[in-house]
Amino acid sequence: MQVSELGEFGLIDLLAKMVSKSQDKQLIIGIGDDAAAWHGDTSIQLATVDSLIEGVHFTLGTVSWNELGWKALAVNLSDIAAMGGVPRYALVSLALPGHTEVEDVTDLYRGMVELAQQFGVAIVGGDTSSAPVVAITITILGSTRSQGKHILTRSTAKPGEEIAVTGYLGAAASGSEMLAKRLQFDPEATACFKRAFLHPYPRIAEGQILVEQGVKTAIDISDGLISDLNHICKASQVGARIEADRVPIEPKVKAKFGDRALELALSGGEDYELLFTGSAEVIDKVRAAVSCPITVVGEIITDKTGKITLVDRKEKPLNLGRGGWEHFATR
Repeated sequence: MQVSELGEFGLIDLLAKMVSKSQDKQLIIGIGDDAAAWHGDTSIQLATVDSLIEGVHFTLGTVSWNELGWKALAVNLSDIAAMGGVPRYALVSLALPGHTEVEDVTDLYRGMVELAQQFGVAIVGGDTSSAPVVAITITILGSTRSQGKHILTRSTAKPGEEIAVTGYLGAAASGSEMLAKRLQFDPEATACFKRAFLHPYPRIAEGQILVEQGVKTAIDISDGLISDLNHICKASQVGARIEADRVPIEPKVKAKFGDRALELALSGGEDYELLFTGSAEVIDKVRAAVSCPITVVGEIITDKTGKITLVDRKEKPLNLGRGGWEHFATR
């Protein structure tokens, strides 16, 4: 069987089963969430790793080296945000073709350093090697603020809880399509889409507020709202009902993409907003504590098959369309 037949998440499940018997007693969460977590001496420790590969995640014709550095670090920090953690250290593995300009590499690191400084993250090491294309792999080490604090996970959603998201959705996918297809928009929309796709800002502070206000379940929206909600439903053995009219679509996406706006918001991915669940009371507390918009888009329901239903304002079921990004999937 080829990995394209098994699929990204099937492969992850297979590997998780292989290593499950070798887990340490201090481990809280291993493979299968946004970050691994284990008990440290004074707090819960967190670790996550992610890669950006030229030709898969980016092309150098549509992104500057500085923007690439920012985004490579941001997508990893977002995983720590999704656990409600505090990022501490970063390790950077860099694979480059030999003809890469030194100035380009320093621009890449300037982008990473700029974002790292905003969150007090130290870049403390890594690795370099030659490769036919650019590949950037970053590992982030973090922790909770104290041993007594819980972490956000995918496996704690309960029937009756509301489903909510931070911010607005769809702009990053719009930016990806705009750059790939060389679409022309007015300067304001162009800047909005490009910033969302190339300069995402991880919700670190918001993730910590979710923990403080009693949220238990969260994930960051990297593959698309539907795909990432599916991870929560699968891990928690619940179903979900989403109301299409309540999805917070970036207004400029509606203006420029019309009927496709909902698809971009539900399945486009790379928004790096937080998707979480909680009681109405808890979500009201979160809304009062954060500076970004919080929108309830649906509810968790009893359904151990993990089914997600999308409905319109008249409760009529809608086609979910494509689920979101998945590596190895046939396209």
